[in-house]
This record gives sequence, C-alpha cells and structure tokens, in this order.
Amino acid sequence: MEHLQTQGISLPKLGLGTFRMQGDACRAAVEGGLALGYRHLDTAEMYDNEEAVGAAIAASRVPRKDLHVTTKVWNENLAPDALRRAFDTSLKKLRLDHVDLYLVHWPAPNMNLPEIFETLMRLKEEGRTRAIGVANFNIALVKTVIEEIGAPIACNQVEYHVMLDQTRLRQFLTAKSIPLIAYSPLAKGFAASDAALAAIGRKHNASAAQVALKWLLDQDGVAAIPKASRSESQQANLDALKLRLDDADRKAIAGLPKDKRCVNPGYAPAWD
Repeated sequence: MEHLQTQGISLPKLGLGTFRMQGDACRAAVEGGLALGYRHLDTAEMYDNEEAVGAAIAASRVPRKDLHVTTKVWNENLAPDALRRAFDTSLKKLRLDHVDLYLVHWPAPNMNLPEIFETLMRLKEEGRTRAIGVANFNIALVKTVIEEIGAPIACNQVEYHVMLDQTRLRQFLTAKSIPLIAYSPLAKGFAASDAALAAIGRKHNASAAQVALKWLLDQDGVAAIPKASRSESQQANLDALKLRLDDADRKAIAGLPKDKRCVNPGYAPAWD
C-alpha cells in the first residue's frame, strides 16, 4: 500500500476509521481489519473506543513497528495540564508506550494555540507521540500554527469527498507539504448511492463507493480513513486500491455538485 511521508512518519494512505464503533463490536472490527492488512488505525478520546482499539491491537500480534495509530484530544481538554492528562489516559487505554500521530480534534473558541502546541511539541520531544497535527482547522488556523508558532504539523484531518470541494485548503496544505487526511470519505453513504459514480463503477466492475474512495486516494498528499465495521466493507475499501480511473471518469466526478458538507465545521465562521 502507498504511504505518505510527513514529519518523520510513514502514513498508509488508506486507514480504518472507528468513529461510532464501540465495545466488543469495535474490537472485533479492528481485529478483522488488521487481519485483512490494515495498518493505519484512527481513533480519538471522544470516540470512547480507545480501550477496544487497544485490545484489538494487543490481540492481533501485529508488530508495533508495522502499525500507524492516530488518536486525538477533545477540544475541552486543550489547557496544558488537561491535555497531558488526556494524552496519558489515551495511551493507557490503547496499551501503547507511544502513538504515531496525536491531533487536536477540533478547534475551540478562545483556545490558546501557543500553549497547546508547546505542550504537543513537548510530547513529541519526549517520544510519546512520533508526530503531531490538527483536525478540522481552516486555512487561517493552520497558517497561525505553522507560521507564527512554528509547530511541525504532520497533517490536517478534515471532511473531504467527491461531493465537497476542498480545493483551497488542499492547495494551501500542499504548498506547505502537509497531507490532508479525509474523514467521511464516502460522504456518510451518499457516495454509495450516487448514479454518476455507480455508472463509473459499472465500467470498472466496481461499486460507486469504491470509485469515490479511489478518486481521493489518487490525489497526491491525500489519505482517507473510511469507517468500516463489516469485513466485506473493509475488504471492498482495500479492493478500491486496484481501480484505475481514467480521464473521462475524473471529468464526470468533477461535474458532481461539491457543496455537500456532512459535518458541521463548528464555531469557525471563516471555514475554507
């Protein structure tokens, strides 16, 4: 599988998202994904499933060096002491001595960005996270973090799919050599039922969802973390890597409406 290189880490372009997966069902899904070959796992403090993910990792016997694990701090825990406590709790639940990527999950009103990233950079210096990054940050916020604070951001994780234009953000991130990690890459199921994507899929003996996912993964500097709890869905997402979209396919996808945002971007009024 192709990897993205960013801030000293190697990130598989296709990961396994775990939002709204909990308990034994989450553990079984992650164990199954690891058995199929997934090596990029995405979780978060807010998902309340780090214990299940950690149990799955332990049961899988996959060597730690072969795994990429991302988790995130919730925006209520961004004060330095609270952030450290949240990090320690996440690490304990995951049964790991370090994570590969630790993200600020959402921006918060009146957050103290210099304090936040000073704490994150210390965690990185201590070797407890190999890299740090952000999620759901707009251009203005990312610019502040990298240009004014000088934090070594490894990614920005945002909603991105065939039905949502992220051109301005992508161009900015590309110019700064920062990958975009796409969550909700299948537009919360809307991509799977789109007629234009289904037509492209028939041409390639693939599903509409596989077409949508491959369109993302074909882009430089973009990774995707579709949530998939069923083994069949996990395998279908892996099989999407085999697709070869052509110029006509890409032109048809470019013609789709690009204004469907499935996740409210929060307080930030200047979302780009």
